[in-house]
Amino acid sequence: MVLEYSALYKEGEEALRNANIEDASLDARLLLEFVCGTDHNTLLSHGDLEVSEEKTAAFRKIIDERKQRIPVAYLLGKWDFMGLEFDVTSDVLIPNQDTETLVEEVLKVMHDGMRLLDLCTGSGCIALSLLHYSNDTTAVATDISEKALAIAERNAGKLGLTDRFDAVCTDIFPAKEKFDIVVSNPPYIPTDVINTLAPEVKEFEPYMALDGSADGLEFYRKIIPGAKEYLYTSGYLFLEIGYDQGEAVSSMMKENGYRNVEVIKDLGGNDRVVMGCFY
Repeated sequence: MVLEYSALYKEGEEALRNANIEDASLDARLLLEFVCGTDHNTLLSHGDLEVSEEKTAAFRKIIDERKQRIPVAYLLGKWDFMGLEFDVTSDVLIPNQDTETLVEEVLKVMHDGMRLLDLCTGSGCIALSLLHYSNDTTAVATDISEKALAIAERNAGKLGLTDRFDAVCTDIFPAKEKFDIVVSNPPYIPTDVINTLAPEVKEFEPYMALDGSADGLEFYRKIIPGAKEYLYTSGYLFLEIGYDQGEAVSSMMKENGYRNVEVIKDLGGNDRVVMGCFY
């Protein structure tokens, strides 16, 4: 039976709500738009549009997958970040709105010609957003996962930034060279906390990109002293942190000789970024 667009949307919304999906309405709309190749205006203005049986079947299938708690971003294969669209797979973390705070703070000090090092880059969303919104800047982005770097390189091509972006497979740091800015959103969730997270995160996002050791601070212990070898004099280090890690990470930076250390909050009022300058 052929269904109208709005009726199919309501069917999907109800199915997700019955499965206790928190954002049932939004998820159903995004998945329907994906399957039908439509946009937000379709539901508002063309709810009586008839959906083919083939697309109806495809929508019901993807709704069933979402009911299994597969994240919407992985089902769509893409996600928005900083006003840009990034390809994502289960090999990379889904770009998070909180991380936009990190990018916005870096942009405040970036200027033409700067060279950036992005550690634990994943999808490349941080480095590529910074390149997109700046002029004549270049970036080296590292990750231990070759599959993640393949996604980052795909995103660089998608955004027309391949010639300014160099992806390097390594455990944190690349070959020695100097940069104006080092930035990272490293794994920072304490190991025991991971099992308490939503199924979308703990079961589907890459574990290695989440696990920050028993206290969540292992990567900061490596990055903070190590970054000094890669920064020019007066270069900046920017780190995303967990909501309760501001004091520990800022103290670590001060102990390692960084100056003007600041802890910056995200839009939700939680500590999210620690930055400092190395002289």
